[in-house]
Amino acid sequence: MVARIWKKVGLFILIVACLFNIVFKLVNKLPFFEELRTSAQYMMQQNNEKK
Repeated sequence: MVARIWKKVGLFILIVACLFNIVFKLVNKLPFFEELRTSAQYMMQQNNEKK
């Protein structure tokens, strides 16, 4: 009886933690074009340092 209750509580905590993680990643995600621009700047900087 008690084991079933703890199983449900554990499953609920796991689902809430997964949802929180997904929402947190979506909120902090950079826009795709911003990511491309930063990558291009980094590559240009690396090429300038090699010369």
